[in-house]
Amino acid sequence: MAEMFPRIRACGDSMLSVELADHIDDGVNRRIIALFDELNRNPVAGIEEMAPTYRSLSVIYDPAIIRGGALADALQKRLQALSVTDTASRCFSVPVVYGGAVGIDLDELARMKDMTTVELVNLHASVEYRVYMIGFAPGFAYLGGLPDVLHTPRLAAPRQRIEASAIGIGGKQASINSVPGPSGWRFIGRTPVRLFDPHRTPPFLLKAGDRIRFRPIGEAEAARLDTMVAAGQTVLEPEVA
Repeated sequence: MAEMFPRIRACGDSMLSVELADHIDDGVNRRIIALFDELNRNPVAGIEEMAPTYRSLSVIYDPAIIRGGALADALQKRLQALSVTDTASRCFSVPVVYGGAVGIDLDELARMKDMTTVELVNLHASVEYRVYMIGFAPGFAYLGGLPDVLHTPRLAAPRQRIEASAIGIGGKQASINSVPGPSGWRFIGRTPVRLFDPHRTPPFLLKAGDRIRFRPIGEAEAARLDTMVAAGQTVLEPEVA
């Protein structure tokens, strides 16, 4: 029997999950973020925290203020009245050094795709990506918009450590690592930009709905930006369009 959407499910005694689909889809994600924005602009009393994902919105609430059933009814009404418009969103031009010690899969990936590394880099940097969600690790950005020809399965055996700011490909998604850690994604470069900095306000650079374009740079510019970042200077500002 096919699943019916939208649906609102209880997750324990103080969280609801608003689910719009069971797959990754740009239109579904836009509706999730539109609902998230609407509830931030016009909050429902009792909601304490929300987290947008690819296709759902997690809503944490205080049951002493609002019961789960009443909140579900309120969320259903917001969904029915929801309007998804092309509102202003932030766009970042993220500098990337392709290849090197962090971009360890660039050469092999180019061979797999029967193209040169230059062709792969140009293709990867030719499109606009969208931040579908932040998750897995603090500030980790899951990106949609990867060209079809670059879709590549993850590694069968994850590597034990990949550096922060590594630029990855996993399946039909792209990513930017936020902290060092294990990963089965394939990595083609790095950015000097830090997505997560606990001493920065806010600590996360990106949020769901942001747009990204990758800008290839050389080692000299990367070293200059690394020095600026280490000194606490801002090296990336968003554009609003």
